[in-house]
Amino acid sequence: MPIKFEIGDIVHLKKNHPCGGNIFEIMRIGMDFRLRCSTCNKQLWLERTEVERRLRKHFRNDEEIKS
Repeated sequence: MPIKFEIGDIVHLKKNHPCGGNIFEIMRIGMDFRLRCSTCNKQLWLERTEVERRLRKHFRNDEEIKS
């Protein structure tokens, strides 16, 4: 069952971005997600399965969501 994500959610992923950050904001949801790195503000596209596989923590409105 897919994890429920919303635009504006913050995700902490296992793999770091090349800048060293691993916290991202979700900007678009669908088969592909558009994420913005909180460290360097670069945007990247990842498939939904890749986001779900790399997910460590998921926050919505500063509250952690248990998946």
